[in-house]
Amino acid sequence: MNVALPDRLSRQLGFIVESERLKSVLRRTSPIHATERRENSAEHSWTLALMAMVLAEHAEGNPDSCKVLRMLLIHDLVEIDAGDTFCYDLDANVTKAEREARAADVIFGMLPEEQSLEYRSLWEEFEAGISAEAKFANALDRLMPTLQNMHNEGGSWREHGVTSALALERSRPIGVGIPTLWAQVQTYLVEAEQQGWLTATPADSSPFPPS
Repeated sequence: MNVALPDRLSRQLGFIVESERLKSVLRRTSPIHATERRENSAEHSWTLALMAMVLAEHAEGNPDSCKVLRMLLIHDLVEIDAGDTFCYDLDANVTKAEREARAADVIFGMLPEEQSLEYRSLWEEFEAGISAEAKFANALDRLMPTLQNMHNEGGSWREHGVTSALALERSRPIGVGIPTLWAQVQTYLVEAEQQGWLTATPADSSPFPPS
C-alpha cells in the first residue's frame, strides 16, 4: 500500500530516483585501476568531490568548499538526457550547450521551485567558470581525466588521436583554478607526447563520426 507523500517530498524522491540514471552514462575515460571498462559520470562526479576536499588548500581565490562540493555533485546531471559529450569531438560540441540547457530544464525542474532554481543556478555558475568556486571545480574536472590518461598509457588521448596542442588547451583551466599544479600538468603533457600518447601533428580531419 502506497503512502500519500507531501508533494514536496514526492518531487525530491523523484529527483533522486532519476539521478540514478547518471550511473549508466558512460564517459570516454577509464578508471585508473579498471582499464577494461569506461567510467560512468556518477563515478566521475564522486571522484571530483573527493578531490575538492583533498586539494582545497591549493585552490586559487579561497573558494567556499561546501559550494564547490555541491556544484561538483550536480554539474553532470544534465548528461542523463544530453549524454556525455567528449571534449575533443568538435561536431558534438557545437550542439552541447543547447542540449544540456534543455536537459537542465528537465532534471532540475523535477525539484520543488526553490531547489530547482538553486541547483540550476549552481550548474550555470559551473558552466560559466567565472567565480572562484567554478574555477576550482572546472580545474578538477580537467585534472582527473589527465591523471587517468597518464596512468592508462594515454587512454582516451591515444584512442582518439588527440594532439598535444588540443590537450594543452583543454587543460588550461587547471592553471587558473589550481596554479601550483600547472607546471606539473604541462610536464605530464610533454611526457605523454614523448611516449606517443599524444600526437604533435594536427589531424587533417576529425577522428570522430558525425553526431
